[in-house]
Amino acid sequence: MPATIIETNNTPFAKKDIDPVTLDIIENALRNARIEMDATLVRTAMSPGIREQGDAFPLIADHNGKMIVGQFGSFIDGFLRQFDGTLEDGDMVLLSDPYSCEGAVSHNNDWLVLLPVFKEGRLIAYTAMFGHQSDIGGKVVGSMPINAKSVFEEGVRIPPVKIWRKGEYNDDLMKLVMHQTRMPDWCQADLNAIVASCRVAARRVIEMTERFGDDIYISATQELLARNHRAMKQLIGMAIGEEKVSFEDYICDDGMGYGPYKIKCTMWRDGEKVILDFDGTDPQSQASINFLLNENMFKMFFGIYMIMVFDPQILFNDGFYDLIEVRIPEGSLLKPKFPAALSGRTHALGRIFDILGGLLGQKTPEFLNGAGFSSSPHLFYSGYDKEGEWFQLFQIGFGGIPGRPLGDGPDGHSLWPGFTNVPNEFLERYFPLVIERYETAADSGGAGLHRGGNGIHMTYRFLSEGTISIHDDRWFVPPWGVNGGRPGKRARKILEKADGTREIVGNKVEEFHVDENDQLHFITWGGGGWGDPLERDPELIGKEIVQGLVTVSGALEYGVVVDEQGIVDVDATEKLRASIRAERPDLPTFDFGPDIETLRANCEEETGLPAPIQPVWQTMKEAK
Repeated sequence: MPATIIETNNTPFAKKDIDPVTLDIIENALRNARIEMDATLVRTAMSPGIREQGDAFPLIADHNGKMIVGQFGSFIDGFLRQFDGTLEDGDMVLLSDPYSCEGAVSHNNDWLVLLPVFKEGRLIAYTAMFGHQSDIGGKVVGSMPINAKSVFEEGVRIPPVKIWRKGEYNDDLMKLVMHQTRMPDWCQADLNAIVASCRVAARRVIEMTERFGDDIYISATQELLARNHRAMKQLIGMAIGEEKVSFEDYICDDGMGYGPYKIKCTMWRDGEKVILDFDGTDPQSQASINFLLNENMFKMFFGIYMIMVFDPQILFNDGFYDLIEVRIPEGSLLKPKFPAALSGRTHALGRIFDILGGLLGQKTPEFLNGAGFSSSPHLFYSGYDKEGEWFQLFQIGFGGIPGRPLGDGPDGHSLWPGFTNVPNEFLERYFPLVIERYETAADSGGAGLHRGGNGIHMTYRFLSEGTISIHDDRWFVPPWGVNGGRPGKRARKILEKADGTREIVGNKVEEFHVDENDQLHFITWGGGGWGDPLERDPELIGKEIVQGLVTVSGALEYGVVVDEQGIVDVDATEKLRASIRAERPDLPTFDFGPDIETLRANCEEETGLPAPIQPVWQTMKEAK
């Protein structure tokens, strides 16, 4: 049964005409309240992931649960359909189990708080936020085991429960939950920060209704949804054709030696509605790379992409959802069957954005981006320091953002634009490590008229022995380039022992032992390039030589002959470019680099790692 809303004032809201000035004031007040949620969070949380990196996602929804402002899509709809209980004034709900809310949160580490906002007995809004908890128990530090075969191995699963019931705090319940984590202080502080953020937004909503009246406020939220619907309807009609287009990309491996795993999506317009069909996506993995993709979440991804490409001024919200139909096959990598493991879903989540770019750009290649959102690199480091105190780090790294129609991709940026890096000073202050190097990985961005963003080369020197875990992707299948742009370079991880010996480390490894003064070279992938590399300004490449973004040998990919001081040999460059143009074939719209079998054949030589093995079901399918 869906949630039952208990209201003591059942007076219906009256629809009011909203003048443009009032609508603009309410819209910006809601935007500001959403920003205030973030500000409250970072001032209150303790974990590096939330406090320093902002790995939390707020929203403010209307009285029906439709998001008006937010960052990561609406997760209230799935909750309301699944929650078999009541919601009334003074309640606040906590949950983390993806299977209990249709994937509205996608792994157990994400703790979601939902606050129904009542005024004088009437439900007028919802505020909500979820954030990634650094540890929730389970079989490994950080609670994201690569080799998990079941969600039960991934830490505490919290079904929808009331942490506040009619204004009374459920202290015993929270003691039970916090008892499961290795970092209860962090988890409690982060949860308190999320709760405080939701309460701040609720107060702002109440203030708006007191200023303008309940009916005006509700009518304004409905107009904001309707305005978004009108804008998206126009964008869809302009950008999406009735002819089917398909695109596919791959997650490199599952961390257990098998891969790659295909994600495929086909898109077309049927009247006013866009159909997005994931038929052809590989079956679910035995490991934890599955992604329980909530349909509304994907609609939001689609909407964000459309808005950011075509009209960034549009306020994205839930208003356009009826214009999109999402079809995801049961038992696939994107809709695994319970109790499939989900903790490593980040790679598929990142790949979804690359696939959206490939789909939406086929009709208008000039709007294409290369690949490069791709993943969200994680590093875990834990153990006991020299004073015998437990330490535990969870950090999200950055890769290269792809080249774009308007210019180069940013070097070393995150999957989510709101994320920031953990300052090196913070890491060195609170953890037994030194950051020896923090720079872009030269030449890792794909060559193009607009260069793909370089990945990051970050070197950690560990001051205490302990264990590390690494979660990353794009080490086997490179990020593709577009419109003649070249693929970005692949990710690498190298462990340099204190005695100077080096070892190639996999990009998905669990509880790997490190000794004092070992160094980890954590090198992420670069974004794919955009446009013909031979059209890039040689003088610009000369400047990038000096800046350390491109090397002398890397400049040859652009047909540029240049020395270490960045001085371009104009005559040699013109001759080299003429020679390359005479010999090369027509430039492709997409440059994926070598095919999968060629990547397999050359994998060990190029990466130092064995190629992933075809999953059993792939082999059986080919045999049949």
